[in-house]
Amino acid sequence: MTKTWSTPPQEALRVGPGFDLAALDASSHPGWEHGRSSAENKLEADGNRLSEVQERLYAHGRTGGSRAVLLVLQGMDTSGKGGIVRHVLGMVDPQGVQLRSFGVPTEKERSQHYLQRIREALPVGGRIGVFDRSHYEDVLVVRVNELVPREVWEPRYDEINAFEREVVDAGTVVVKVMLHVSPEEQKARLRERLERPDKYWKYNPNDVDERARWPAYREAYQAVLDRTSTEHAPWFVVPADSKWYARLAVGALVLDAVESLGLDWPPADFDVEAEKARLDAQPF
Repeated sequence: MTKTWSTPPQEALRVGPGFDLAALDASSHPGWEHGRSSAENKLEADGNRLSEVQERLYAHGRTGGSRAVLLVLQGMDTSGKGGIVRHVLGMVDPQGVQLRSFGVPTEKERSQHYLQRIREALPVGGRIGVFDRSHYEDVLVVRVNELVPREVWEPRYDEINAFEREVVDAGTVVVKVMLHVSPEEQKARLRERLERPDKYWKYNPNDVDERARWPAYREAYQAVLDRTSTEHAPWFVVPADSKWYARLAVGALVLDAVESLGLDWPPADFDVEAEKARLDAQPF
């Protein structure tokens, strides 16, 4: 029998008033009491269900529907964003997924409003969109590295809230996930990349420099959680030292988001019986 959550992740991981990121144990497993083996079985079961409801969502989009889901993934380097994409979204039909990674803005993007490239990457109707990093880089990296003055990034929290309100009102469910990895686990994962030739390609020397700014990043993330976790687009903070737990939790959050759309298979826009007769009338 597949084990289940003691507290649904939508409750256990949601950021509410007074949330303290520094107090959250990155190795904990909020809402899950059954260990890794049971978690892997649960993720497989959730994946089968997600595949079914995602196909309905895709069919909805193919027939003119506008509903969509957007998964926003944020986290420090090595927090497991890529693994989430492979292990959670890899369980559904890739035709129904729109993945976009946001790195350093191009020269053209820097000449535009910072939200323009985000708008252009929003999922169309029927898709699950995934942002590997996102518009939040403009109040995280920009803030920590002092790329623009405070008077430039400070108003962006309210701008982001208004933007996300627009997106939700247009029919997209927004799921915002911060993958919370500890400094100790991050160091171990970076060390592994240096010790395995098949992982060299994942290592960036700049990651060590970013580690030195850990306190500043924690402060910046706390501000993001405090100021942009809203009723229409709440934040979920997922302890990510255990990769299996992070994948289980994010999978459950995405499944809940797609199921919340309540979509059924779209009806035929043609006469089914007439088409059966036409098909049967053919000589071969």
